[in-house]
Amino acid sequence: MKMRKAVTSRVAVATLGGILLAGVAGAAFADEEQQTDDVDVNVVIEELTGPGTLAMTVADDATTLAEVDSDDPTERKFTGTLPSVTVSDTRTSIPEGAAWAVLGQASAFVSTDGGGQPDISAGYLGWVPRVVDPGETYEVLAGDTVDTVLDDGPNNVGLEGVAGPELLAMTLNGSGSAQAVSDSWAADADLFLKVPVDTAPGAYTSVLTLSLFE
Repeated sequence: MKMRKAVTSRVAVATLGGILLAGVAGAAFADEEQQTDDVDVNVVIEELTGPGTLAMTVADDATTLAEVDSDDPTERKFTGTLPSVTVSDTRTSIPEGAAWAVLGQASAFVSTDGGGQPDISAGYLGWVPRVVDPGETYEVLAGDTVDTVLDDGPNNVGLEGVAGPELLAMTLNGSGSAQAVSDSWAADADLFLKVPVDTAPGAYTSVLTLSLFE
């Protein structure tokens, strides 16, 4: 019986001590703050390893055309370069017969300086595609030159997409096994705008939409 009382007494004191400590801690929070410090919490989330993807990136979201001498006195000519377009294939398994293509189509040039000038059809915009990085397989082909509606020739339709988007670059059908050797390819294009000499002066902009298809 004495032992049991002793144990009971010790437990009671321990419990009371805990209550007293809690009370002291609570009182400390009410005092004036003395110091603060920061702890950085860092984490590294590793990239998931999976089957990979076929993706397209464009080096820049804008380009500017500058005027150059025209061979035709009835026309004004402006040239520039399409920012590099890179296609990357990180898939570990490429389907048999796989092939991809990048197509482009432009909207009309609209006035951006508030002058109210009439729109300029994207039929006046053409390009000369080229492959700038064929990877290691040389399976990438550039699209044909697209001339403007002011040019002579069979492909003088411009980039307005009357018959659909125009080809920038593509791989050959069935080159899937060869593609696996290299993981990226790049293409760009020389851009040229030809307009009638009496086109209203001002600042214009057009949106050239690039799409990746497989």
